[in-house]
Amino acid sequence: MKNILFLLIILSIQISSQVNQNSFYELKNDVINQIQNSDTETNPVFNDEVKKKKSTGLAIIYSFLLPGMGELYAGSYDSGVYFTIAEGALWGTYIGMNMYGNWQKDRYISFAQANAGITTDAKDEDYYATIGEYLNIEQYNNDKAFERNFSQMYNTEKFFWKWNSSEDRKAYRSMWVSSEQTFNDLRFVVGAMLVNRIISAINAVRMVSKYNKSLEQEISWNVYLDLQKLPDNSPVYNLNFSASF
Repeated sequence: MKNILFLLIILSIQISSQVNQNSFYELKNDVINQIQNSDTETNPVFNDEVKKKKSTGLAIIYSFLLPGMGELYAGSYDSGVYFTIAEGALWGTYIGMNMYGNWQKDRYISFAQANAGITTDAKDEDYYATIGEYLNIEQYNNDKAFERNFSQMYNTEKFFWKWNSSEDRKAYRSMWVSSEQTFNDLRFVVGAMLVNRIISAINAVRMVSKYNKSLEQEISWNVYLDLQKLPDNSPVYNLNFSASF
């Protein structure tokens, strides 16, 4: 109410001294600026604390932290919930595959200890891959010597292995391949998580833009002044103030 009275006073003063059309537009702009710069605590109608525009930057950050949260921030979680569900399913897949890969790794190491006589001290991933391709360390070292790759030869005491049979070696190799393939497939799950975040962020930005656009349409106002002449040529001013919520 204070702003409306303030508006009427300013218009009355300006009308008394300016009546041409160009001055009216300047007057309108002055009034709008005065209302916008007024104390928001005394003007709940235009208080931007009631409803604020959403930030697309925050929506993107929320979506990358947890898909669906950007849509929740935009007030449209009905579409974001699917991204959250997908994220949960992907995490479940990741954890399950990681557990399976480690289980298979424990199996093939235990199998090699029992059937090839290996020890686990100071053994890297290349060693576990190599013992699945050769029956024993002598066969491996002879092959590397023939290729003149002497630096790749193993110490026969520290890296000893000797499979009981070719079947044991093949069984070990199968478990090793299963474990390695599982760990390799984890990259696709991680990639799917990234894609899920990107799509969620794009959707969240779209929802924020939609929200901000609806907010602009929800709260709008305009002030305009009409100048009419009576039959006796005396001017009559009509003040029009419209607001939509």
